[in-house]
Amino acid sequence: MGVEIGSPFDKERDGPGGWWILDEPELHLHDDAVVPDIAGWRRERMPKLPETAWFKFAPDWVCEVLSPGTARQDRVLRMPLYARCGVQYIWLVVEPVLLTLVVFENTGNGWLLLQAFENDNEVSVAPFAAISLNLAVLWADLRFAAWSVGFLAHPPKLNRCPPGCLPFNPGA
Repeated sequence: MGVEIGSPFDKERDGPGGWWILDEPELHLHDDAVVPDIAGWRRERMPKLPETAWFKFAPDWVCEVLSPGTARQDRVLRMPLYARCGVQYIWLVVEPVLLTLVVFENTGNGWLLLQAFENDNEVSVAPFAAISLNLAVLWADLRFAAWSVGFLAHPPKLNRCPPGCLPFNPGA
């Protein structure tokens, strides 16, 4: 997902640019150190990356991929921390097997559910509504990742290979 969003928003390829998109950045927020799966900062708020290996400045957007081992921590511990620190949007990819993307916006009084998506839809969603995100590509990546770490018993089977996806062929 970092590449799908990072190309148009961080690298300015076929998109508006204006963001730093990073995989697994180390965040030091108040007294907590957390590492979200993906995070993004608007360049107008953070014009350059810090020289440290970690960030004190809360991101504008966070994406967490929930798994049976992380779902409680991400929902119960991290979401309130992110809200207190001013993260504006959080995307929860609800367990790769369920193929669900849930999007929340920080209202200042808590998280507001903006949208929930499923299946292989093309979606445009805040804060990256300027592009369409093909969820089929996201699910293909996550299914393979889930299988590679033992969350799925068998290699993923794709009914079709979405654009940008190479078919998985373990015998090759």
